Amino acid sequence: MLKSETSAQTAFSGSRENPEALLQALVSVATHLMLAQVDAFSGRLSNALLAHSESAHDSREASLSFGAGQLIKKNTYAYYYLVSAELEKAFRRETAVLLGKAAGAASNASEDELSLVSYEEMDKKLAFSRAARAVELQAAEQYAALNMRFASLLQKDALSIAQNPYRPEVILHALWDAWCQFDPEQGTHGLVLPLLNADILFDLTPVLHELNQHLVSKGILPDLQDSYRVRRTRSADKKAADDGERLRQFLSGTTDNAVSASAAGGQSAQAAQGMQGNAAFGMPGQAGAAAGTAGVAGAMGAAGAGISSAASAAGLQQLSALQNSQALMQWLSQEQGPVSLARMREQMPEAFHQGVAPQTLEVLSQVFDEVFRNDEIPVAVKQLISLLQIPVLKAAMLDQQFFFNTQHPARRLIDALSRFSPGVDETKAAQDPLLQSMQKHVERVTREFDQEIALFDEALRDLEAEVASQEKAAEQALQAPIRSALRKEKIRQATVTANHEVELRVGSGEIVAFVETFLENRWVKVLTLAYSVQDEKPQAVEDAIRTMDDLIWSVKPKITMPERQELLRRLPAILARLNKWLSLIKWDDADRVRFFAELAECHASIVRAPLELSPDRQLELAVEAAQRAAERRLEKRAEAERKAQKEQEEQVTQQETSQDPYVQLVEQLERGIWLALQRDGLPEPVRVRLAWVSPMRSLYIFTTVQKDQTFSLSTQEVQQAFRSGQARLLEVEKIMDRALQEVVQRLPEAAADNPEPELQEVTA
Repeated sequence: MLKSETSAQTAFSGSRENPEALLQALVSVATHLMLAQVDAFSGRLSNALLAHSESAHDSREASLSFGAGQLIKKNTYAYYYLVSAELEKAFRRETAVLLGKAAGAASNASEDELSLVSYEEMDKKLAFSRAARAVELQAAEQYAALNMRFASLLQKDALSIAQNPYRPEVILHALWDAWCQFDPEQGTHGLVLPLLNADILFDLTPVLHELNQHLVSKGILPDLQDSYRVRRTRSADKKAADDGERLRQFLSGTTDNAVSASAAGGQSAQAAQGMQGNAAFGMPGQAGAAAGTAGVAGAMGAAGAGISSAASAAGLQQLSALQNSQALMQWLSQEQGPVSLARMREQMPEAFHQGVAPQTLEVLSQVFDEVFRNDEIPVAVKQLISLLQIPVLKAAMLDQQFFFNTQHPARRLIDALSRFSPGVDETKAAQDPLLQSMQKHVERVTREFDQEIALFDEALRDLEAEVASQEKAAEQALQAPIRSALRKEKIRQATVTANHEVELRVGSGEIVAFVETFLENRWVKVLTLAYSVQDEKPQAVEDAIRTMDDLIWSVKPKITMPERQELLRRLPAILARLNKWLSLIKWDDADRVRFFAELAECHASIVRAPLELSPDRQLELAVEAAQRAAERRLEKRAEAERKAQKEQEEQVTQQETSQDPYVQLVEQLERGIWLALQRDGLPEPVRVRLAWVSPMRSLYIFTTVQKDQTFSLSTQEVQQAFRSGQARLLEVEKIMDRALQEVVQRLPEAAADNPEPELQEVTA
């Protein structure tokens, strides 16, 4: 026992050698998870602003709200990048405060400063506080777990929510600061703040869950109880409790059809551990209550962690001999597939004859049979798992928490083999690096495992480290596709913004027809280019918009001599900038020559028009201009109505498709997940791994088993692949959990006339 505690402490202390590096790495993880929800958040915020514009009583407020809603609706990508920068900056600042490398905002404000805060500032602080509190309550469990892990990492007694770098107030401030930069119109700032509520904000529960899991993977409080888990429903709790009780009774030999227990001592030990183990089947707190009971502790102590008698010790000795048997290894190596534990028992009954609890053997045999029935796992990996059956049987005899603890090291090792198995390149056979890594660590367990459960943990950590190293080496092949995907996504969003800028100007109907056509067909491309390089060349957008506005000004009538002189003075620079941008988009055909000819004729007619006009002629020209503008506005309005109708139909269609289970499935896909995908020209589906998802989730990049082969699919293409049956998820995650659940369903029902007081109390 002392040895196990020492090794656990060593592993834990090693995981926190550099808390600062771990916390800094967590910033990137958190930012990435948050940004995945920005697009949906922007849509909700836009809808809320547009809805507010309809209900607002003040006309200016309604106008501001409508304009803000349209602005974010048509410029989501620009807001996305501002949010990205603000979130990362805020998280890094708060992480520095947590590490003691910077002072918190509150500590920098003196009492005199606080006393001078305006009522508007106080209202703003209260609004942030109320919104943050509502969001915090929705994710209270995840925040509590995260605070405990941060405190453990930094070796502090406790950590409050006010010290958490990812608390709701930090996120709210980042979103609001991004909006203030996004829309300089100060009138909208006060409109947006009340809308940053729990209904519109991100769903922080999955984000915080992933942060917790990231810390767990680094060894930070991996055994933290249900405080960090998402609440289950009552029905799920009840079913899990029933399954746990059914398994406990079967293992303890108390069901009608159960195999007789091998020894009375073994029964009492298994019954005691069953009281604890039901926590893993959905009964929170049961483990802690049972462990604290003197009777249970005495029974577990007498049982010696599962070795209840000399017969059990003899059984372990027999299994150890079988584990190291050359005959067994030779037999397994000659088989074309995995050899089940049931077959081993049939072929070598003497090894299982004495001291092996028949119930444990029966359940574990069925569990491995379920694992081997999974066609998603390559045969070569199944053969490696079959080598672990005897060590795992010994582990289950030593610690029957194996059946109830989903984080048991032996279970986690088999889960990892299954999870990594789709990446095995069967065409390379034994030369595949991933298969070689798996084989090395499996052979280490079969060679060295006696009674030290921690060996499974060590093998798992080493295997995960090697797999991570192999994946990192393969990431180089992804760089070019990722850059291309980011470029496409950026251009797509830039095009939307460019069209919006042109629509704002041509909607007035006061622009001559040929220039209007030019702006819609050519200058949209110029603006798209400018917006796509905005990060590298911020002045590009400003120059392209100024050139467009100057062009529009140049073709408007100039009635006075100073206006015409101003046109002649500015015209060469305007034409030079026009030509520069048009050369950048490579518009070099005859249409360009024709456009500039029409433009020159238009400018000449403006300059040559008579200056001295009679009042009647001036009125006549004004009426003609107004009539042409009115006709153009009517055309534009009709076109806008048709477009609005089309958008409304698309929104209805989008609402219908949002309920499509395949749409929801694709939205939940995460990097690293494996699929079976039917590709054109191939007779059978191939295993592919989701290697990257674009920030706006519009493009998915997949890699094949060969790792150097990549291809991308749009969101719609992935949805259609699932809908048509050409794609399906590979069920290789949590293989031991699912196999055990299948086996438990086939066990006899739990005896109703043998209630346990503690179990009844917790269930109630």
